[in-house]
Amino acid sequence: MPKKKLPQEVINAWPEVFGDVDVKSVPLEYLHSINVLFKNKDTWVIGFDRSKDITPEEVNRHLNELFDEYEDQIASVDFKLDTEKVKYDVQKRTKYFMKKRK
Repeated sequence: MPKKKLPQEVINAWPEVFGDVDVKSVPLEYLHSINVLFKNKDTWVIGFDRSKDITPEEVNRHLNELFDEYEDQIASVDFKLDTEKVKYDVQKRTKYFMKKRK
């Protein structure tokens, strides 16, 4: 199975960590937006309202509805990560882990 690398703009945000990451799945809490590019060059940016609790099942259902309705018109789908949140959480967890080892 080929390895799936993060997009270059994500790697550029923190190359010493993101450069070696292989992606299998991304937790919703780290998803910033979904950009849908249509064949007619229109783009929809689907953001996430952090004040609402949305489950992975709900996201999946909404995306499936979108893809079913616009399947023939969609050119590509791009999932954008909240790289600052990922970076913050990794640093926080690493700091906690290192303190606990002492």
